[in-house]
Amino acid sequence: MEKTRRLGRDDFYSQIFKLVLPIIIQNLLSAAVSSADVVMLNYVGQSSISAVSLAAQYASVLFMVFYGLGTGVTILCAQYYGKGDMRAIQAVEGIAMRFSIPIAAAFSAAALLIPDKMMLLFTNDAELISIGASYLRCMSGAYLCWGVVEVYLAVLRSVNRVVVSTAMNVLAFTLNIILNAVWIFGLFGAPRLGAMGVALATSLSRLIELAACVVVSMRSKDVHLNLRYIFVRNKLLFSDFVRLSLPALGNDVSWSVAFSMYSVIIGHLGTDAVAANSFVVVVRNFGTILCFGMASAGGILLGNIIGENKLEEAREGAKKLMKLTVITGAIGGVIVLAAMPLVMAYARESLSEQAMYYLRNMLLINTYYVMGAAVNTTLIAGVFRAGGDSRFGFVCDTIDMWCYAVPLGFIAAFALKLPVMWVYFLLCTDEFVKWPWVIGHYRKGTWLRNITREDLFTEE
Repeated sequence: MEKTRRLGRDDFYSQIFKLVLPIIIQNLLSAAVSSADVVMLNYVGQSSISAVSLAAQYASVLFMVFYGLGTGVTILCAQYYGKGDMRAIQAVEGIAMRFSIPIAAAFSAAALLIPDKMMLLFTNDAELISIGASYLRCMSGAYLCWGVVEVYLAVLRSVNRVVVSTAMNVLAFTLNIILNAVWIFGLFGAPRLGAMGVALATSLSRLIELAACVVVSMRSKDVHLNLRYIFVRNKLLFSDFVRLSLPALGNDVSWSVAFSMYSVIIGHLGTDAVAANSFVVVVRNFGTILCFGMASAGGILLGNIIGENKLEEAREGAKKLMKLTVITGAIGGVIVLAAMPLVMAYARESLSEQAMYYLRNMLLINTYYVMGAAVNTTLIAGVFRAGGDSRFGFVCDTIDMWCYAVPLGFIAAFALKLPVMWVYFLLCTDEFVKWPWVIGHYRKGTWLRNITREDLFTEE
């Protein structure tokens, strides 16, 4: 295997841009799918937009579960790729699937059998529950596919096959948008299914993405999608995966569930607030594409360098990554600001006057919120995890979200009964509260470790 060459001042930037461009394309298409859902459902009605926005919180939680497992995969595989140990990478893939497949099956079964009860968590509006339940039932197939696909794509990304990973997502996202249009608008003689059409489009596109991953695996020389890896046993790797993945998984699930509580709070403040927030989420996703892509690419590149035991080089790379993060965070805020006139003009066709007021102010708040998210994501999910430190993020985000942001939101909304915009503003202070703690941990440098092992399979 070709080893990562020593990176000079300019080499780090060239390497990271080679990684970040495919990731940005992938994230851009992911955001495009979400925006396509909102844009197309805008022609169906405000209730459909609101119901899908709430029901999609389950997909967000499940995605964060897989992202957490994928983090364990990336941490280990990126460093073992720098070390040149492909057998360890195969074993890590199998370990991750032992977790991801049962979790995906559980979500799929719940969405198929008890979708009404799942919707009750977010709203007590009968119409939204009915629409959302039909959406969840049709999404059950997509949940099952994710359990396999996300692990395999994490392996591909960690060994610098980012272009291949992105191509798989491009295929799925493009099909998703096309099928959305077919089933929402009834194109080519298809039935007009509304919110249910969005879910069917997602499930079918994910199934095709899984089939494409199988084809890629069959053509690959060393990185395969092979369920037999589940049965590869290695106590040291399993221990390392659990030690690294469980805090990352706990971090991502804790954060995503807490963030879903924001939707619970907003969902009980009225359909105007829910509808406005549906548009805001789409715009914010576009605003964070560049900085989140930089965090992912930086984590992979730093992991490769650390696996080669070039710790000082990794430390310098982290400094350069932070400079890029500040720049991309500022760009993200400008993107949100620039999108405001277009979003406001488009949303006026379906939103009430009160919802439009919420939308305008929520967008203004997100022009600076993007910077807070960019810095924290790069450090916690990129830099720290590249060095094998996933525990700090779990502790930090759990305390921030569950001891500060969520209680503050519930108190502001239901105890103090503050106006909707004050509640939203308080919820959006969560990222900045973490800054002193997160930046302080980065400066200590204790996150920087080579976690690879020697002679993993000698006992065989």
